[in-house]
Amino acid sequence: MNLAFYSNFSAALTQGEAQLGRVQQQIASGLTVQTPDQGAAAYQTATAANDRISALSTDTTNQATVSAQLGAADNAYSAVSSLFDNVQAVVEQALNGTTNSQNMNTLANQITSAGQQLLGLANSKGTSGAYLFGGTTGGLTPFQKNASGTIAYYGDGGSSYAQVGEGQVVPTVGNGEVFMAGMMGDGFSSVTANTANTGTGQILQQGVVNLAQASAFQSGNASVAVTFGANGSYVETQGGATLASSTVTQNAAGAGTIQISGMSFQVTGSPAAGDSFTISPSRPQTAFSLLQQIAGALQGAASTPAQVAQTKQVLNQSLATLSQYQQAVTTAQAQNGIALNAINNISAGNTNQSTALQTAVTNATAVNTPVAISQLDQTLTSLQAAMKAFGTVQNLSLFNYL
Repeated sequence: MNLAFYSNFSAALTQGEAQLGRVQQQIASGLTVQTPDQGAAAYQTATAANDRISALSTDTTNQATVSAQLGAADNAYSAVSSLFDNVQAVVEQALNGTTNSQNMNTLANQITSAGQQLLGLANSKGTSGAYLFGGTTGGLTPFQKNASGTIAYYGDGGSSYAQVGEGQVVPTVGNGEVFMAGMMGDGFSSVTANTANTGTGQILQQGVVNLAQASAFQSGNASVAVTFGANGSYVETQGGATLASSTVTQNAAGAGTIQISGMSFQVTGSPAAGDSFTISPSRPQTAFSLLQQIAGALQGAASTPAQVAQTKQVLNQSLATLSQYQQAVTTAQAQNGIALNAINNISAGNTNQSTALQTAVTNATAVNTPVAISQLDQTLTSLQAAMKAFGTVQNLSLFNYL
């Protein structure tokens, strides 16, 4: 009996069954390559692509988290912007209306309420639970009222960042600068009226005519006093020394212009002889302090023409400071929007890249189901034919003698 025949048949049968098993596994899993020995190049391509897809998935998760946080900041900025606009409307009502003392108190209460709302907005939390404007101080409430009633900042100037793409990071937590960056008055000077003034004059900033001089004044510590005499004459003094003296020439609307330290000022109303104003270098003033100042001016408003002028002097200076905060919020919200837009663009790019990588994985490892089914049928048919042939040969009488 020829044992080689049985050995060859057995080996062929084993090989066929192995082939049948592989094709069945490919159809069941949908993959032609699952291990390196099944195709080293395809396996390496798929592994690299899947690793990159996993990294993109992590970035997508970060993008969603950061977008939610930035969205919360955007909502807070919008609310703060609306609040400042409302404060401006209240101040303008007080400046332009014939508001009596009772109405002034009502307006003061509105500003006080706005201050409380502002504190709540400044202490807003994002979706992560972190304070939006606390910097990197974690769970510490950034803005707190101290014993004197002023609002102090307990955060820091830092920002937290998160990766939202390969080599791309965006801020997730900001700091409180947007509530503290304003300067008294117009940013160069602030003007206060002497409470003993008896006239109806005011001095209002008009702008800068010499930036170098105005900047030097703002960075210094010396104030300029403007004291009026008869018929619109005035004297400028600084530290007891006379800087200049002249006369205000009023236009048809009853306003005149004077220039001091590179800045232009408008004189309105009618300053009485002996009335004086102090022009000081601008210094930082928080938004909370600003609203407290406005509320105080409205609460303390009196009815005499001189007192009305002094109240308006404070309110006009407050409007100049308020405009700085309105601009600061607009800028911060725009920067926040740029970050959100960047995340959206990165997210769209990552989605496209992930789709392309998944296609590469599919091309490298996915089974062609119709071809695999055809191959399965062929392999099964070949095995059946081989077994049938083996049975036929085994039954031949001559076979027993081979």
